[in-house]
Amino acid sequence: MLPCPIKSQGLAFLALLALALPAHAELSGNISLTSNYKFRGQDQNVSKNKPFKPAIQGGLDYSFGESGFYVGNWNSSVKWLPGNSIETDLYGGYKLKAGGADLDVGLMAYVYPGNSSGNTFETYGGATFGPFSAKYSHTLSRDYFGFAGVGLRGRNTGYLNLACAQEIAPRFTLRTALGWTRFGGSISAPNYIDYSLGGAYDFGSGLSLGAALVGANKKYFFGPVNKSRVLATLTKTL
Repeated sequence: MLPCPIKSQGLAFLALLALALPAHAELSGNISLTSNYKFRGQDQNVSKNKPFKPAIQGGLDYSFGESGFYVGNWNSSVKWLPGNSIETDLYGGYKLKAGGADLDVGLMAYVYPGNSSGNTFETYGGATFGPFSAKYSHTLSRDYFGFAGVGLRGRNTGYLNLACAQEIAPRFTLRTALGWTRFGGSISAPNYIDYSLGGAYDFGSGLSLGAALVGANKKYFFGPVNKSRVLATLTKTL
């Protein structure tokens, strides 16, 4: 187990960064409405087996100027834990340039108010080179999104995501992604692959509309939550 609750660790990490760094900063935000929220290929609303399960999402990002440090918060409505209806992500990290690549390392806390059994704490590292990006996330907490509730430890679970975002026509960007989950600890579930293929149209003034086919393999183990869905998402950046 971590020495203190995940939520407290995430908040303390963000607070320390905010106190330690200069005030030359930039604040940005976003709000979205999506037809179905999937995370690593899995539906985050398991109350019904239908393709249309809308979720409202949004967050804020705070970058500390040229220092490269940043903190942020992102939230989404969810329905897969009893007594919980929201996912709150707290994260902070450091970005830098190395040659032609943009590098990013940090910590992420996934918090589920009302039911802490889903709380998960990870570290991550990523790199972006032109339209291509790669990111690896590694679980530090004992639990991995609720597996501890059935007596399984998920520490050292890893997730690798490879993605490409390329503008192929004015205002239209093609987006593809492939992810791989490798379970650690005592989780005996099979490792699996998730995928996303779609695009987004930029209307200007921070408004965009995206659509993608999202899903994962191992459908018969995880059930219909991994079923392929066509997702539509309307996003406004602030």
